[in-house]
Amino acid sequence: MRTEYYLLFSQLSTKTEITMPFDEKPILTILYQDEYIVAVDKPAGLFVHRSYMDKDEIYFALQLVRDQIGQYVYPLHRLDRPTSGVLLFGLNEEVARLMGQAFMDKKIQKTYFALTRGHLLGADEIDHALKEKLDKLGDKNVRLDKEPQDAVTHYQSMLTASLPIKVGKFDSVRYSLIKLLPETGRRHQIRRHLAHLRHPIIGDINYGDNKQNPFFIEHFRFKRLMLLAQKVEFVHPVTNEQVIIEAEFDQQWLQVFDELSWDVKQIS
Repeated sequence: MRTEYYLLFSQLSTKTEITMPFDEKPILTILYQDEYIVAVDKPAGLFVHRSYMDKDEIYFALQLVRDQIGQYVYPLHRLDRPTSGVLLFGLNEEVARLMGQAFMDKKIQKTYFALTRGHLLGADEIDHALKEKLDKLGDKNVRLDKEPQDAVTHYQSMLTASLPIKVGKFDSVRYSLIKLLPETGRRHQIRRHLAHLRHPIIGDINYGDNKQNPFFIEHFRFKRLMLLAQKVEFVHPVTNEQVIIEAEFDQQWLQVFDELSWDVKQIS
């Protein structure tokens, strides 16, 4: 591993997410749309809406979707800036309220895929309470002495691979593709749960591996959090029909699959 790549990564603030800049206004892929709900494929690096952290940003998913479909939209859930995948918006206030209640009642199932360090095998449940993650500015008026909150994530190992390249004290680089179904929705839950198992997500600058992450940048020639919100399933709040919305693995994911000799058809 060349020193300059380690320095490149280590010089990033530990409180700054790995992001992908947008040189021009992105056009978001619409995955689903009816008169009540629209779902888009959010790219990594895009904020859902304006916040105190976005002073240098000019593009936001909420405004992009509004401009693309020509009407006001209501964000129905959050998706971290570095996470890509399915993002839902309501098209009126009542639908937003109904979907918000469905999220609170755990009636909406989200499926994620993560590329992690090491070989994480089998399937299991991570039942590990998490202390609420606060921002110094955004949450400055929130109590700091809150008890940890219940947090449950189900996972299944889908594929594993190794590259015969020495990094640190290890003679090879090992990766796993993990399917995850969060039962609760704590902030950074999946990222923190996988770090708790000692299998952090590749590209996670907050909870990840400071040797594996720079190697990934050097070897694969891009930097991002390798976490995809791949599928959302719910009962439509108006039609009562079952809705399943899926995002595809993008070209950077497929590049990794190709390098690791993984077939995307093996994943379901």
